Amino acid sequence: MSNPQRLASFPQNKFYGGRQRPAPSFGTQSPASASMHGPQTMRHDHNRKRPAHPGSPAQQGMIHNSDMRNKHLIKKKKLSDKIVPEAVRDAFPDSQAYMDLLAFERKLDSTIMRKRLDIQEALKRPVKVKRKLRIYISNVFTPAKTDDSMNEVSKACWELKVEGRLLEDLNSQGGKHDAQKNKRKFSSFFKSLVIELDKDLYGPDNHLVEWHRTSTTNETDGFQVKRDGDKNVRCTMLFMLNYLPQQFKLEQRLARLLAIHTQTRPVIVQALWQYIKNHKLQDTHEREFINCDTYLTQIFGGRSRIRFAEIPALLQPLLHAPDPIVIHHVVSVDPADAKKQACYDILVDVDDTLTQQMSTFLLSQSSQHDIFELDKKIHESVANIKQHHLQREFFLGFSKNPQEFISDWIASQTQDLKTMTDAVGDKDERSASYYYAPWTQEGVSRYFYSKVQQRRLELEQALKSSNI
Repeated sequence: MSNPQRLASFPQNKFYGGRQRPAPSFGTQSPASASMHGPQTMRHDHNRKRPAHPGSPAQQGMIHNSDMRNKHLIKKKKLSDKIVPEAVRDAFPDSQAYMDLLAFERKLDSTIMRKRLDIQEALKRPVKVKRKLRIYISNVFTPAKTDDSMNEVSKACWELKVEGRLLEDLNSQGGKHDAQKNKRKFSSFFKSLVIELDKDLYGPDNHLVEWHRTSTTNETDGFQVKRDGDKNVRCTMLFMLNYLPQQFKLEQRLARLLAIHTQTRPVIVQALWQYIKNHKLQDTHEREFINCDTYLTQIFGGRSRIRFAEIPALLQPLLHAPDPIVIHHVVSVDPADAKKQACYDILVDVDDTLTQQMSTFLLSQSSQHDIFELDKKIHESVANIKQHHLQREFFLGFSKNPQEFISDWIASQTQDLKTMTDAVGDKDERSASYYYAPWTQEGVSRYFYSKVQQRRLELEQALKSSNI
């Protein structure tokens, strides 16, 4: 006869309900089990947990789960994943060299990040440098042609060419290679070009040749003007530079006050604010007002007190278009005149080549892949070191006292199993006589009965499907 009270208290996950108690796990310890052990047990568990060996099913399962997580979500590795455990550093003093390299890497990364931020701030303020643009002005004269009867076949004409190129900067580190790589068309330096010919020779309606930049302008390396004529022609060329960003010529009094002739609007406002600060013109009580001195009062139309917000509107009528570059040239039609070509150097603003290098540095991703691969190898190596450290501690604990080690190990695994399965066990379960009690016979019978019933249902379903 079985004991009814014992049967009533028998945990269902041992044999009842068609389920069997799972085999003890030799993997990592569950968080719940750690909280149920005392401090002394925790000290034993660190060495008693059997580590997963490479190639074992547990290790392969861990790798498979890791691959699945990487496919669905790529997590950024933390710095703590690179740190070697302190126990490993104590056991192997040479590992301190790796920690020194890791600290140097952190310092280097912070320096690079700070420099990248500085470069980003510098790119917000474009840096312009002065370069020489050499303009070549030449002309070719073609005399009139006549046939045998002295009849004029073609009229005499001349052709004027205006070309130019940016001179190489000998002081730049890039040298000729950068000049060829970043070559700009001649017309890109100008907003407009006007050639004024002799009005007495070509009349008031045909003496102007104009070119103006539009949104659809195709850049060119030069300009050509062809006209009929066999006399020397005086011409005036007006080159309007294409300032980027736009620049303005200051009114004469304001230019003398600020010591600026032509500049961009932000630079002009900054210079005016500097003048106000140096002369302490800001109102001490109402900080949004400026008390104009004699010079500013004359420039701003007699106003002795203005607001900060009014400065842009007050500056607007004082800013004019920059003066064009004027070149006077004579188109010579005399065959004996050898001076048919002239050269002029003018200063133009171009982007600093260092700006392009900084932009390339920020956008460069060539080394990121290599760094990522190296970081991946470092994380894998540190993970292997931690795994081997656990294995070493495990086997060292076993070698010192095998009997105590096995006893603690079984106790720890039993506690983990109870925590994972939510089973309320009995201390007698560890005794073999516990399973020779009368109730075990009925428990085994019920277990096999449930298995037979389960198999029977599977066979009936298989027969029904085959008959259909």
